[in-house]
Amino acid sequence: MRTLVAIPVYNEAKHVESVLSRVLARHADVLVVDDGSTDATPELVARHPVDVIRRRVNRGYGASMREAFRFAARERYDWLITMDCDDQHEPDAIPEFIEVAGRDDADVISGSRYLAASRGNDRPPPERRAINVELTREINCRLGRCLGTLITDAFCGFKAYRVDGLRRLRPTVRGYAFPMQFWVQAAWAGLRVRELPVRLIYNDPNRSFGATLDDPTRRLRHYRAVLHRELLRRASGLPCASLAGIPSPSKGCGCQ
Repeated sequence: MRTLVAIPVYNEAKHVESVLSRVLARHADVLVVDDGSTDATPELVARHPVDVIRRRVNRGYGASMREAFRFAARERYDWLITMDCDDQHEPDAIPEFIEVAGRDDADVISGSRYLAASRGNDRPPPERRAINVELTREINCRLGRCLGTLITDAFCGFKAYRVDGLRRLRPTVRGYAFPMQFWVQAAWAGLRVRELPVRLIYNDPNRSFGATLDDPTRRLRHYRAVLHRELLRRASGLPCASLAGIPSPSKGCGCQ
């Protein structure tokens, strides 16, 4: 089973060498997608035996994920693991993702920071946790039957994907709202999902989401708008609950 670990980076000079050293100690096939870094990240990445896709300008997290999906398919990997480069995903968990991928029939093994409590878990920033809870609830309300499970963490980027399953997706979202489109398309494509507990680590509770999205109310509205837009686009092909009556982007689905 050929597996690739892909790491999107943007101005991660503070963390990139430590993360790559620890990842390479666990797995040899690594891709770095550099989303137009303007700090020392490119020079630091060049010190490590990894594949690199480097863009001249910053296009966003979702665009980097699409690059990783395409690379994994083109190079004929069986599985793709994605993780962040801010020391909030533990490279020591990579073998567990690979082990589960090898024995499970899932197409997506999604890391969850909330599936199981752990003594080592950090406390998430309240507004980020609240947004995650609200949108996770709505995704479960609308798509739980399609996904075959109820998820507990809609935004964790530590995931393993069966590459054959990724070929069925058509992601277009460039920014941090990428997961909202992903869950709808995963349901539309009939991908089987299971969650794997991962440690909850928050090194930078003040991380910027850029422009107006640092405001939690606007961020929630933006994420929900992306979710609802994709629900409407894919409604006719979703094999689960009726999506009629999708509310405006400022409101949820009413599930309790």
